Amino acid sequence: MDNRDKEHLIEALTHNWQTEMRGFHTYDALSRQATDPQQCRSLHHLALAEQHHADLWASRLTALGATVPEYDGSPSGEADSLSNRIGGLELALRRLELDESRDIARYGKQIQDLGDPPTVDILHQVLEDEREHYITLGNLIRHHMPPTQLDPDQAKQALEQLVAARSKGQPKAASWIGDAIYGVNDGLGAIFGIVSGVSGATLGNAHFVLIAGLAGIFASSLSMGSGAYLAAKSEREIYEAEYEREREAVEYNESEARELLSLTYQMRGLTAEDADHFVGHIAKKKGQLVDALARERLHTTEEGLSKPWVSATSGALSTAVGAFVPVVPFFFMSGIPAIVVAAVISLIAHFAVGAAKSLITIRSWWSSGLEMTAIGALEGAVTYVIGIGIGHLAG
Repeated sequence: MDNRDKEHLIEALTHNWQTEMRGFHTYDALSRQATDPQQCRSLHHLALAEQHHADLWASRLTALGATVPEYDGSPSGEADSLSNRIGGLELALRRLELDESRDIARYGKQIQDLGDPPTVDILHQVLEDEREHYITLGNLIRHHMPPTQLDPDQAKQALEQLVAARSKGQPKAASWIGDAIYGVNDGLGAIFGIVSGVSGATLGNAHFVLIAGLAGIFASSLSMGSGAYLAAKSEREIYEAEYEREREAVEYNESEARELLSLTYQMRGLTAEDADHFVGHIAKKKGQLVDALARERLHTTEEGLSKPWVSATSGALSTAVGAFVPVVPFFFMSGIPAIVVAAVISLIAHFAVGAAKSLITIRSWWSSGLEMTAIGALEGAVTYVIGIGIGHLAG
C-alpha cells in the first residue's frame, strides 16, 4: 500500500470512527430520554453497538500507525439538534433509520473502494450490525416486534398497512381541488378580517376599505401562491434526493438493498421465503428495485407528488377568488349598508367553502359549513370591534 492509498484509508476510517461515536452519543442520549422501557433498552443496546464499531475502527487505525482522533461532536450527538427537539423521539428515530440506510450504502461502497482486507473484514461485520440496527429502529417506530407467525388479526393488520401504503403512493385525481378549497378559505378569512377592521375604523368608508382590501388581495394571493410553489418544490427536491440515495445504495450493494426490502415485507407479514421471492421478482430490473425501496422508505411515488406550478396557480387564484368576495359590495356602496352586505355575503361564502370541504373530508356538508360560518362571524366581529377601537384612538 503506497502512502497516498494509506492516507486515503486513514481518512475514511477516521470518518467512520467519528460517525460511530456520534451514533453512540445519540443513541445513549435518546435512551435516557425514552420513557418506554423497551425503547430505553433497545436504544441502550444500539449505543453499545455503535461504541463497539468505533472501537473496531480505532483498533484498525492504531494498526495502521495512525492516531485515534478525538470526538468532535456534541456530547449528546444528534439527539439535541433543533429538529429532533421539536419533532420528539419518534421523528428522531425516523431520522436515525434513514441515517442507518445511508451508512449501509456508504459501507457497501467502501468494501469496493478501499481494497484493504482487514478493513473489509470489519466492514462486513459492521454492515451486518447496521442491518440489524435498521430493523430495530423500524420496530421501535412502528411499536412492534418482528413477527414470527401471524394470527388472523395480525394478518388483517398487515394487509391494512399494505393497502394504506399502496394508496399513499397513488396519484390523486384532481388533487388541486383540496389546495383550491383551502386557498379560498384563507383568502376569504384574511380579507374579511381586513375589511371588517377597516370598516370599523372608518365607518365603512369605501375608499379606504377598497385600498386595504385590494392590497390585501394581491398580498395574500402572492403569498399563498409562492408558499404553495416552494412547499411543493421542496417536497419534490427532498424526494429526488432520497431517491438518489436509494439508487446509490442499490448500485453499491444490491444484495444489501434486496435484504432490506425483503425484511420490510416480512415486517408486513410475508414469510421470509415469500418476501425473498417477491423481491427477487422486483429486482429483475434494477429500476424497479430502486422504485420499491423509495416507495417503502418515503411512502410515496413521484406521481403522488404535487406539481409546483399547479399548486402555485391553484393556491394563488383560489385565494384571490375568496379574498375578492368581502370587497365586492364596496365597489357599489359605502357606510353601514356596505358593511352589512359584505358581512352577509362573506358569511354565505364561508358556509359554501365549509360545505365544499366535505368533498375532501368525511364530515357532513352542513356541519362543516356551519363551523366555517361561526368562525367567520367571530373573526369579523372581533376585527370590527378592534377596528372601531383603532379608529377612536386615531381620531
